[in-house]
Amino acid sequence: MRWLPHATRGRWRTGLTMLLIAAACGIGPALADDGPTSAELRNAASSTEWLLPNHDYSTQRHVPLTQITRDNAADLRPVCSYDIGDTSRFGSGPLVYRGVMYVTSGDTTVALDAATCALRWRHVWRGKNVPDDGGPPRTVANAFKSRGAAIKDGKLVRATSDSHLIALDMANGKVLWARQVAASGQYEFVVMAPLIVDDLVIAGVGISEYAVKGWLGAFRVSDGEPVWRFNTVPDDGEPGAETWSEVETREHGGGGVWVTPAYDADTGLLYAAVGNPVPDFFGDVREGTNLYTGSLIALEAATGKLQWHRQIVPHDLHDWDVTVAGPLYLTGTGNDTRSLIAVGGKDGILRAIDRESRQQVFATPVTSQDNTGAAPTVPGVRACPGVLGGMQWSHPAYLPMLNLLVAPAVDWCGTYRKSDDLRHVRGQLYLGGSFSFDVGSSGSGWLTAVDAASGSVKWRYQSTRPMLAAVTTTASDLVFTGELSGDVLALDGRDGKVLYRHDTGMPLHAGVISYAVEGRQYVAVTSGTATSFWRAPLASARVMVFALP
Repeated sequence: MRWLPHATRGRWRTGLTMLLIAAACGIGPALADDGPTSAELRNAASSTEWLLPNHDYSTQRHVPLTQITRDNAADLRPVCSYDIGDTSRFGSGPLVYRGVMYVTSGDTTVALDAATCALRWRHVWRGKNVPDDGGPPRTVANAFKSRGAAIKDGKLVRATSDSHLIALDMANGKVLWARQVAASGQYEFVVMAPLIVDDLVIAGVGISEYAVKGWLGAFRVSDGEPVWRFNTVPDDGEPGAETWSEVETREHGGGGVWVTPAYDADTGLLYAAVGNPVPDFFGDVREGTNLYTGSLIALEAATGKLQWHRQIVPHDLHDWDVTVAGPLYLTGTGNDTRSLIAVGGKDGILRAIDRESRQQVFATPVTSQDNTGAAPTVPGVRACPGVLGGMQWSHPAYLPMLNLLVAPAVDWCGTYRKSDDLRHVRGQLYLGGSFSFDVGSSGSGWLTAVDAASGSVKWRYQSTRPMLAAVTTTASDLVFTGELSGDVLALDGRDGKVLYRHDTGMPLHAGVISYAVEGRQYVAVTSGTATSFWRAPLASARVMVFALP
């Protein structure tokens, strides 16, 4: 435990001793053995806990809490922290249920007291991390870790680095079942935080650049048995196959799904964002629009049947994945109310799509836009955003009272080059070219607040480094997020003014949540190592919790 003022350490030790005694006597937060239920998950939007990867099925990331306000946010202080002890990439978001926080890092899962950070249990998956069939080396497998977990009916379900889904008992961390769901030996990695809908676990494979053939699938919560699979790059005879010029290219055409989908419990539709096609910069071998890459897809959650789609980036040549689908929200009043979904990606544009008419309502740039229509050439073409630009894995958050979408994004430009000779080597990135960042640049970032009805920009906050961390809003119109530089931020949702800043000393590029335990509001952040191309220092995975004095 760190980050406690020196004068409070004695009281902390005493408190920890009392907590351990209380736990032994069965006092304190109860570890879940029967929840959360389907009803609790469906009502998560009104919960002051954090039950789903993005708080609620609609991915609004809005918490109905008002204890921390614009008047007292400057008084926030670190309460506790927990070091997981993992220096591999840490991009996870915590969950909180019945006063217990569940966090995944690498192949480690911990349950912590959500108010004190005291460890309740710890589990380390010791499966086959490095396949012996010529699959990826440990350095590759460690680069793509799970972004979080899903919980329901006393089970915590997460992905592992060797492409398993495992279910742990939320009460004690014991393995209830484990099932290999993807071919890790063929560089298929399940990196998204799973989503549980009724009795199904929704998960898919990401990281298109290793020449995978993407899919999104469902597995039974009870035992991990496969139920359905939707191919984001169609097989022969499936709708969309005709949008690829060569059959062989489809077999390793990309289309990874690496960010948790949104779910509309009223219609039963699952909304997912599909990544880029490969080879990234060499489109000659995949003439056509290349469905369903670069698309928003709407599937029946129960069956996986495609209901509709909208391709955002047809025939992508810039590695501009569509990354986030959501939030789902309503805007307008009376007969003018519209059901919209926000869609974002690495092209640096935040869009809103009408879920009924399926038409685009607005498209607002949230990063620099330059030369976006130019295809890569052998000599090279400079464009903005670059391959690490735009919106990455963090959804926009919705601020309902102000009708705002608040989106984090990366501003980082560079030069795209197409290969003069296309080669595919198993185990190497299948780019069909190369990309170089602008000399001397390590990227900057934006947090942009957009009117959720019109797309007009209301305010912006600029960071000296890429904005990757999650964003959370509260009923007191606050916005919480973090910076790759290490700062935790609380901003006024009305104008973007920074109300609180705390330097954690480590990169923030993942979970930022707020929740309540016994009536007290907390803010928790996860910090740790980012993948090397973000040019951030190596750091140990850590959870930090903040609250008012």
